[in-house]
Amino acid sequence: MNRREFLKALLSIGIASGISLLGLRRYYQFGSPSTEVGTFEETEIDWEHAKEAMFYKSLDGGRTKCELCPRGCIHEPGERGICRVRKNVNGKLYTLVYGNPCAVHIDPIEKKPLFHFLPGSKTLSLATAGCSLRCIHCQNWQISQASPEETRNYDLPPNRVVQIAKSRGVPVIAYTYTEPTVFYEYMHDTTLLARELGIRNVMISCGYIREKPLRKLCSILDAIKIDLKGFTEEFYERIGGASIKPVLESIKTVKKEGNWMEIVNLIIPTLNDDEEEIRDMVQWILKEVGDWVPLHFTRFRPAHKLTNVPPTPVKTLERAREIAMEEGLKFVYVGNVHGHPGESTYCPNCGKPLILRRGYTILDLNISDGKCNFCGEEIPGIWS
Repeated sequence: MNRREFLKALLSIGIASGISLLGLRRYYQFGSPSTEVGTFEETEIDWEHAKEAMFYKSLDGGRTKCELCPRGCIHEPGERGICRVRKNVNGKLYTLVYGNPCAVHIDPIEKKPLFHFLPGSKTLSLATAGCSLRCIHCQNWQISQASPEETRNYDLPPNRVVQIAKSRGVPVIAYTYTEPTVFYEYMHDTTLLARELGIRNVMISCGYIREKPLRKLCSILDAIKIDLKGFTEEFYERIGGASIKPVLESIKTVKKEGNWMEIVNLIIPTLNDDEEEIRDMVQWILKEVGDWVPLHFTRFRPAHKLTNVPPTPVKTLERAREIAMEEGLKFVYVGNVHGHPGESTYCPNCGKPLILRRGYTILDLNISDGKCNFCGEEIPGIWS
């Protein structure tokens, strides 16, 4: 039984009933599972419409070297990189997922999470198969750890994505769920078209990307959220089969380029919850980015290959938040704990609530023209 047959079997017995936004239903789901907006043509990989990759170089013997992510995969003719979606075809590197998303959904911006970017806005969120990492705790492993032949894909080129966002009145397109770096060309071209219509664009990323392509993205994106999964090389190697250094460099690059950025740290019990490690991470963020950047400590729940570790205790998240605020970060959040006070935004000057949140819902908003309604303190973010 292949992966597709396995997933279909799960669906048939109801085990996977909650993962419609992972692209396993024929209909695009907008707003709620009961809202259907039509069907799109389901497609296999169409070589006539495959797109040549933007960042690679040709080597002797018909080989190619990808220069998009830090892995720098070298491919013999016919081979793919570790992301599963970039392939050497006759000495040229092609993306196999251009205009072929496997997940499309309308989400609140708070789900990304982006808390200082157009609060209360909706996003047209999309993803393709593939990822540059191998995180053993991935929440979306059904698509991130799959090739495009193993997911249900739809014919949705950039212009149609933008048309959907415009027709639905959605002000933001989010590249998310998997790692947008692997569908770079699709994201790049969609962003350019969206900007012409005044639609904002945000990237929800692990930050595992080289400087040159990241700088090019920074010139057209409105915001970037980066997952800083831990703060040791050992953790990155063990959990994601990667290195922390490129992620730290990406954070510094986004800061230099001036894009709005928020950082997320998923705390996993026994693996990256050491208080001194958290303090070291916060001190690095303060030094390299500043005290203004929102930092989200989010709760781990067992998933994929990491099911023998319990969910993160709420007290662990609260202690991490305390540490970050003790060190001087102004906007620190607790995530994946519905209704927790740490979901809300408070003025760093007067302490009053600026944005009251419950889950992904905005209950009260006390920011006008980028300032606290109570004391006039400037609040960093993109508010309009």
